Amino acid sequence: QVQLVESGGGLVQAGGSLRLSCAVSISMNRINYMGWYRAPGKQRQLVAFIARDGSIKYAASVEGRFTISRDDAKNTIDLQMNSLKPEDTAVYYCLVNTNFQDHWGQGTQVTISS
Repeated sequence: QVQLVESGGGLVQAGGSLRLSCAVSISMNRINYMGWYRAPGKQRQLVAFIARDGSIKYAASVEGRFTISRDDAKNTIDLQMNSLKPEDTAVYYCLVNTNFQDHWGQGTQVTISS
C-alpha cells in the first residue's frame, strides 16, 4: 500500500520561503511520475511535476520561484518555495503514480500573509 505524508507547511510572510517534503512508503524506482499540486479552493492545480524520464514541468505562476526535487536515498519528494506570495496560499498535496494508479497525500496547509 502506498502512503504519502507531507510536511513543512505553515504560515510565513510574503517574500519568505518554505520547504515541503513528501515521505514516500515505496521504492522511488516504482514511481512512474510524481508531483505537487495545490488547492486554494476545491479544485487541485498542478504546481510542479517530475516525469519518469526526469523531465520537470512547473506551473507558469511558480516558474523561477519553486523547485521540485527527489531524494531517492531518503524516499522523499521535496518542493522548495521561495519569494512566496499571498496567492500561493493553499493546501499542498503530493502525488505519485505507480502501477498506473494515482496516490495522494493528505495535504499540508501553506498560508502566506501580506
